[in-house]
Parts: sequence; structure tokens; C-alpha cells
Amino acid sequence: MDIEKIRHEFPVVEHRIFFDHARVAPLPRRVREACEAFLKDATENGTANYPKWMKEIDRTRSSFAKLIGAGDDEVAFVKNTSEGISIVANGIDWQAGDNVVIPDIEFPANVYPWMNLKDRGVEVRFAKSVRGSVPFEQIRMQVSDRTRVISVSSVEANSGFRNDLSALGAFCKEKNILFFVDAIQSLGVLPMDVKKDNIDFLSADGHKWLLSVEGLGGFYISNDVLDQIRVVNVGWGSVVDAQNYMDYNFTLRPGAQRFEEGSANTLSIHAFGAALSLFHEVGMEAVSERILHLGDRVLDHLWKRNLKVISSTELCERSGNVSFTVKGDLDQLTQFMAHHNVSLTVRDGIVRVSPHFYNTEDEVDRFFNLLDEFLNQA
Repeated sequence: MDIEKIRHEFPVVEHRIFFDHARVAPLPRRVREACEAFLKDATENGTANYPKWMKEIDRTRSSFAKLIGAGDDEVAFVKNTSEGISIVANGIDWQAGDNVVIPDIEFPANVYPWMNLKDRGVEVRFAKSVRGSVPFEQIRMQVSDRTRVISVSSVEANSGFRNDLSALGAFCKEKNILFFVDAIQSLGVLPMDVKKDNIDFLSADGHKWLLSVEGLGGFYISNDVLDQIRVVNVGWGSVVDAQNYMDYNFTLRPGAQRFEEGSANTLSIHAFGAALSLFHEVGMEAVSERILHLGDRVLDHLWKRNLKVISSTELCERSGNVSFTVKGDLDQLTQFMAHHNVSLTVRDGIVRVSPHFYNTEDEVDRFFNLLDEFLNQA
């Protein structure tokens, strides 16, 4: 991996240590260029090159499908992770007394769409976490013969714990339970194979580790379960022969595109495609190896300082997020780091750093030198 060539893609490195990819990422140079090129074309030519735009949408769809191991017809664009979860939550033919099982440390995107089903008689069962991890046994204990869905984050946002998707997927397949994965904290960090892990649904916005803009992401629905999800939001784009506007043929598209009810977010899809191209060029295995290597360095620094690590240190349970606690006023720590041009997340009593593959060992060392400075003056 040519780290200097890769760092050229990220102008943010010229003036900032950016360790906050688990929140909102800085954009690569190629994403800015893709947006600028699209805006220039749309400004100067209007829709003259519309067919070219549609080809880019198809190319980006294929790129996202390839990233997760899906078929092109199993992928739709959504505006965020929550929309993908809501498509499934609202589309299942629930019966009063059914339940869905989720961990009790999920980001709210994977909580509220399920809680919103209360008036349909659906129970949300929370699997108990243990020190930031989600033991498989705790999930299994919440499952009953009325469990319709198990929905988990591939990586838990605060702790960085990596759920065992393979074990969960196999369990769901055995029990005939639908399996949903909120993948926003792992896509762009860890390789994903929805088929191998028996995942029925996946949703992820592109603005975190995937290095794209906010408001556009990918949604996966397996062809095996497509007909189990009713299309709640229907528009002109949901049907076959959608361009034949005045011939009202209410036949839904045969694949995931039935959930794209109207005009595409063309600009953001261009940005998303540009960002995805970076991961395909470098390779997800190399990206993942680099991120975990930087995580090793973060953990070494934490252990040397006897700081309490919240994240799992087991390799099979790790991700790009490393969370820990420090003594002192965390609001002041946030202000101190912001003053020194360091981006990180401080919330819920923990400090979370999330370096990406373009970050360097030197940046990790400089971050901890700053942390020492803060702790010594606290």
C-alpha cells in the first residue's frame, strides 16, 4: 500500500488529525472532483448528458453490490441507514404478539423503527450487553417462537464491538428468522459478504467509513425474501417500464429497485461511486489490515498509560473504533483537541477514536502526546 499516494486523496491531513470516521468522514479528493464535474455538466448542459448520469447510477449500484457480495438487483439506494431499516420494519406482515430482538446498546437508528411497531402489537426484546459486547447467548435467550427478526449493528457504535454475523446468520437461517444488519460502522473497515453470513437485509449510509456524503447510502434485500416485504412507499420509480409515464402499469420492479420510489439523488450517487472506487482500488482486505494495525498502535499507547479500554481487544471482536476513558473534564478535552485540530468523539463518558487506512502511525503518536499534555494539566 502506497500510503503517501493514498494520503494525497485526503486534503484534511494537511492541517488536521482526523480520527472521527465513525461519525462523519472528510471527503477524498476524488469525491469532490466527481461532484464538481457533475455540477459543471448540469450547469452548462442541463440534462443533455442524462443518459450518462444513469449509467453512473448503474455503475455505482454494481460497485456497492460488489462491496457486500450481493447481486446488482438486490441493491437499492436509500437516503440513510434508518430508511433501509424502516423499509423492512414497516413492510413485514406482522401479527400481534410477534417480536424483534436487538442488542440494548444499538445506535437509535436500529431501535426506533422497531419500537414504532408497538401499535401493531410487536414487542421489542433487548439482548443484554456485557461491558460493551453483545454475547451471542444473550441474543439467543431473547428469541422465542414468535421472533420474526433479529437486527444488529455489524459494529456497535460506542464500544466498537464486532458482532459475529456468521454465527448470527446461521442461527437465523436455522430458526427461520429474518436477519437485518446495520452496517454503517463496518462497511469501509471490514470485508462484508451478505451471502456467506446469511444476511437477509443490510443498510448503511455512506458518510462514515465509506468516505462519501451524508444523505445517500445502500440498502440490500436478498431475492430470497424480497416478496416478504411489502412496498409501503410507492412511486413512479417503483414499477416496471417506469419511463412510460402515462401507461399505468402497476407491476412492481422485480428487484430491490422497487424501493426507489422516485427520482434518484444523482449528485450524491456520483459522490458515492467515486468513494467506493477507492476501496475497490486498494482492496478491502488491505484497508482492513491497515485500520486494525493502527488500532494496535492506539491500544499500545492506552495500555502504556494504564487507561481503561472499553472496546474489546480480541482481534475477532475488534473494528475501527477504539473507545476508552480518561480522568478529567471531558468537555475540556473536547475543546482542547479541537484547539489542536484533532477530530474525535467524546460522548456518553467515553473517548472514541476511529482512524482510517490513510492515517499514519505518526498521527497516532502525536495524538497521544497531546493527550498527555491535556492529562498533565488537568
